[in-house]
Amino acid sequence: MEIYQIVFIGLWLILTTIVIQAMIMVGAHRAEKDYKVGKIDPNLGHESFFFRSHRAFWNSLENIIPFLGMSVVAILATYSPFKLGVITWIYAISRIIHMLLYYYIATEKNPSPRSYFYGFGLLATLYLIAVSYTHLRAHETVLDLVCVLVG
Repeated sequence: MEIYQIVFIGLWLILTTIVIQAMIMVGAHRAEKDYKVGKIDPNLGHESFFFRSHRAFWNSLENIIPFLGMSVVAILATYSPFKLGVITWIYAISRIIHMLLYYYIATEKNPSPRSYFYGFGLLATLYLIAVSYTHLRAHETVLDLVCVLVG
């Protein structure tokens, strides 16, 4: 698995970013004037940093599931560590920039600059779905895949 080290470091960065987003969101929520545990004011909009940090966090949670899952499939299917590393880092950097733009640009406009980095992350995920499927199809049978993984 050492050959996938650059992938694992990228995945670590992605997951660490989400943990940091959660901490920022909790801090922003507690700083709200009418803070109540578990309650979000439905009147908040993009002018509120808490609203933006909450949306950035949940957007990251929604997007990590397919990317992380497909990364595991790609590793198990012995997809190129170099190519998977490139895809992982494109995704990681896109998501970090998306988060920062969400934090610093308070806009209702769509698309906004953050939309482009959301799109880069989405394209990385879609690419990974396609290449994982193609790579899995290259194995004649499930037994062949198991032999590759074990052997």
